[in-house]
Amino acid sequence: MVIIAISIVLNAVPAIKNMPAKTPQIALMLVLGAVAFGISFGLSRMNRPGEVPPEQVKKAAPSGSGPGADRPGMVWISGGEFRMGTGDKDAWDDEKPIHRVRVDGFWIDVTEVTNAQFQKFVDATSYVTTAEQAPSAEEIMAQVPPGTPPPTPDMLVAGAVVFTPTNEKVPLNDFRQWWRWTPGANWKHPEGPQSDLKGREDHPVVQVSWDDANAYAKWAGKRLPTEAEWEFAARGRLDGTRYVWGSEPSTTSDPKANLWTGEFPFNNTKEDGYVRTAPVKSFPPNGNGLYDMSGNVWEWCSDWYDREAYRARTGVTVNPQGPDRSNDPLRPFQPQRSQRGGSFLCHDSYCSRYRPSARHGCSPDTGMSHVGFRCAASAN
Repeated sequence: MVIIAISIVLNAVPAIKNMPAKTPQIALMLVLGAVAFGISFGLSRMNRPGEVPPEQVKKAAPSGSGPGADRPGMVWISGGEFRMGTGDKDAWDDEKPIHRVRVDGFWIDVTEVTNAQFQKFVDATSYVTTAEQAPSAEEIMAQVPPGTPPPTPDMLVAGAVVFTPTNEKVPLNDFRQWWRWTPGANWKHPEGPQSDLKGREDHPVVQVSWDDANAYAKWAGKRLPTEAEWEFAARGRLDGTRYVWGSEPSTTSDPKANLWTGEFPFNNTKEDGYVRTAPVKSFPPNGNGLYDMSGNVWEWCSDWYDREAYRARTGVTVNPQGPDRSNDPLRPFQPQRSQRGGSFLCHDSYCSRYRPSARHGCSPDTGMSHVGFRCAASAN
């Protein structure tokens, strides 16, 4: 659905397609900006097929609260105050300025939700993910700029966005060279109908929308973390460091996370052991005992995305929940939820968004081959 919208928007506005990339970051902004034109499919179908019926949502109370309680697969993060955001040289505008935030204690999953865990959810609820449903032309046109030509019938099929490396070095200002709208791609077939999950049971589930992640969290008696909770947990008690593991960069001889090695987007040397997703716990945990808070897959958060959120914060902000609606002047037609953590596609030559302060917005219905999630839970 996302690439459908991307294609028709770019074809309608040739100036966007031909815009020179002044920096690799601008090239990535084109990716994220176009992705944000993806259809708000889940939000437009409040009772869409595949939504978990209320009676099937797990009603059990949390198994424990506070330190020492029994929350299998989760870590208790004691509340505290920290510096949220960064003034780093590679920072994007939405990461600035640095400001003080205080969060209460909370639980968070040790790892991203895996394919095996998501399978249990689907088996228990018969849930059908967003990527497994075909969009309609009306739903697409409601989320693109006025005057955009409608999609052709062959575009109106179920599918998702798949990263496809190029065969050679290419300019980084046209993301369509490595992103493909792929009919039949979904969480069970991450790269398309020819792919499956055999041997990937302990990899993070991907091709899940925010709606899918939220439905899973409710079923599990949990919720998605706020951006503030996510960043506080990701920093691993290392307030203000550049990376979740400290200040020194990851290297091919001592990889700290599942990131792109080689030259993006055509040559992944696999020096960290993986071309796409890695099994959870493949790399060292951070100071809170959490795995993959950097790289592997982007992770959905509960917040609506506000590009300018930090500018309005003064003093110490306590337990920020995000705005009531998304706000992004660069993408005014598309509601967006926040994502954190970067993915296996992150590389310093193209972007450096695997840092704990890095953030961006994406349409809630979007499934991509480098997007997953983990859950959180409150003390009570």
